[in-house]
Amino acid sequence: MTSAHRDTFARDNLPPAEQQPEYLLDLPELQFPPQLNCASELLDRWADAEHGDALCLQAPGGVRWTYRDLQERANRIANVLVNEMGVVPGNRVLLRSPNNPMLAACWFAVMKAGAIAVATMPLLRAKELATIVDKGQVTHALCDARLADDLRLAAAQSSQLARIRYFNGPASSDLEGAMRTQSAVFQNVDTASDDTCIFAFTSGTTGVPKATMHFHRDVMAICACFPPHILRARPDDVFIGSPPMGFTFGLGGLVLFPLSIGASTVLLEKPVPDALVDGIKAFDATVLVTAPTSYRIMAARGAELRATKLRKCVSAGEVLPAATRALWKSATGIELIDGIGATELLHIFISADEANARPGATGKPVPGYEARVVDEEGNPVPPNTVGRLAVKGPTGCRYLADDRQKNYVKDGWNYTGDAYLVDDDGYFHFQSRTDDMIISAGYNIASPEVEDALLQHPMVAECGVIGVPDEERGQIVKAYVVLRPEAVAGPDLRKELQDFVKETVAPYKYPRAIEFIAALPRTETGKLQRFKLRALG
Repeated sequence: MTSAHRDTFARDNLPPAEQQPEYLLDLPELQFPPQLNCASELLDRWADAEHGDALCLQAPGGVRWTYRDLQERANRIANVLVNEMGVVPGNRVLLRSPNNPMLAACWFAVMKAGAIAVATMPLLRAKELATIVDKGQVTHALCDARLADDLRLAAAQSSQLARIRYFNGPASSDLEGAMRTQSAVFQNVDTASDDTCIFAFTSGTTGVPKATMHFHRDVMAICACFPPHILRARPDDVFIGSPPMGFTFGLGGLVLFPLSIGASTVLLEKPVPDALVDGIKAFDATVLVTAPTSYRIMAARGAELRATKLRKCVSAGEVLPAATRALWKSATGIELIDGIGATELLHIFISADEANARPGATGKPVPGYEARVVDEEGNPVPPNTVGRLAVKGPTGCRYLADDRQKNYVKDGWNYTGDAYLVDDDGYFHFQSRTDDMIISAGYNIASPEVEDALLQHPMVAECGVIGVPDEERGQIVKAYVVLRPEAVAGPDLRKELQDFVKETVAPYKYPRAIEFIAALPRTETGKLQRFKLRALG
């Protein structure tokens, strides 16, 4: 393989070979050539053939792009990146936008230019963006003009992020104006299959974000595993869903998977449950990708959904309760396809199709992956015994210059931080997280990050944050707060603290429950004892 990266930051900061997972590339569809650019496979092979006039992307407001339309825009943006912004292969390009066609075009442009896409969630604030810029040594950005303020604040804290283009702004918008001066033809960079093309950020229990590094071959690998073996969508399917492209769940389910088979997708900027139902009806969507929280809410409109063309529904992002599966089946007649994935492995690796779904079970390893439940020493445990989930497959964890790599990968296996058991029939059943990550409505929230935000308020002396069970969201964030002597506990201060957190970090991370207490449980050395907070409820 010949790397195309002139900026070697990513390759120079890969984990040492002995700390990387074992990769399983035995399936025929996982035999990738040495040189591979995923944009060529996912977009250009359709656009350059008879399929070029087929529908590719839709959005509210009458937006309908064919594969050739998407290719033309991606090519023009790639030319802007290279000719006007000075991007060279291997540079990191931050993407900031709600889900919309221009964001998809920007993502493919980055792939074509041989750069590395750093897609971020639109709710992130300047502080969080600045951390990503610093960790990923981000040099360029493409940003929706409506989300410019926080990025400008983040860029002001950085000595390297100086080249930004904005889109979806006024008629003379920065990026669109530049696109009009550039060619609609672009020769994709001849990247190696193991050239990094994605930095996907995830927060661990320490709250310090980790950048996971994914290759061009990884992008194609996830398209070769879950979609054909479990989802089994068709070229005439229309995908729709809620996860942002900043989540690998959303990138795969709403862009990579439909384009890998020549299907089309609907991108909604505000995909709340009611908007999803309306979108399914308006666009004749047939494949839905969202989290259990949305399915519970959308089930109330089951009668409307039964009258649509919806036929396949994928649930991921948080544990799927058996009651939610039953509710959705009763309301719509559709059996949910459950799945567990991880940013570290890029997408879903345990699942079951509709015919093999079982209440309370996630499923079995997706073809191409292996999984097992092990004890603390890494030894497989007997059936029906709770242990640590370990996975290996064609994708795996590669943290960018992070000592936590050796905790996630051991003896070639990826340890996801989930506690599971396997029943006598080989089905995997989720039990809990093995760390302090809170999963609420499909969002991963690190307790220390919320604590840090609360501690910035002048009335907070100490705090501890945990996740507590919630029927609607799976978990919610709950904060135990020790106030300063001059503070007055009560509903007004509780709301003030919640609003303060919303202004400091992404709003979905705010504590929906706050309890004021006199002191936090700590060890003799001063360490917070979260298990005692959990016992309090």
